[in-house]
Amino acid sequence: MNFNMKPVHQLLCLGDSYTIGEGVPLYDSFPYQLMQLLRQMQIHCNAPEIIAKTGWTSFELAEYLIHHPFSTNYDFVTLLIGVNNQYRNSDITEFENDYQFLLQKAIHFTGNQPGKVMGIAIPDWGYSPFAARKHATNIEKIHKEIDTLNVICEAHCNKAGVHFINIANLTKYIVEEGYFTDDGLHYTTTMYRQWAQMIAVLIKKLQ
Repeated sequence: MNFNMKPVHQLLCLGDSYTIGEGVPLYDSFPYQLMQLLRQMQIHCNAPEIIAKTGWTSFELAEYLIHHPFSTNYDFVTLLIGVNNQYRNSDITEFENDYQFLLQKAIHFTGNQPGKVMGIAIPDWGYSPFAARKHATNIEKIHKEIDTLNVICEAHCNKAGVHFINIANLTKYIVEEGYFTDDGLHYTTTMYRQWAQMIAVLIKKLQ
């Protein structure tokens, strides 16, 4: 028997198009880059399980989780949701209720270990080329609404004992074209790598 065998971690990533990595190969999405970074740190993990869909709001993610069975033995869970709530002008109170529910589901998936859950801030797409082209008159409104939702996310993460990863600051004032895919809205591997590095550093500390 090999008593030196290290555990293999299970990673679950919940979200929308920013979790999928819309417009980039799967291995360039932040969950897969996170897996690669963790393996480089000698933290063994399987390929991440990704429950996300382009266009999903918090309600649609919650509905999916309610109606599909999942394991409860994930070692780490990430949650990144809300940009489509803002885009669709969804009710903030409904988002807040959904987000609390999603956090509790994420905690449950880790066997009730909130310290193994990471709530990721909503990217500020108001700085994207897509926003400049299609929503030029509403950019300040987008910034304010994303900031408001992120305040809600951070507050509920803190209340639940969940880590809050503020990647939103990385998405502000980005003007380099190399950070965006052809749609001008979603990010390239360069941005996702920064997100993955922030999460990997935290997970390393939790070992």
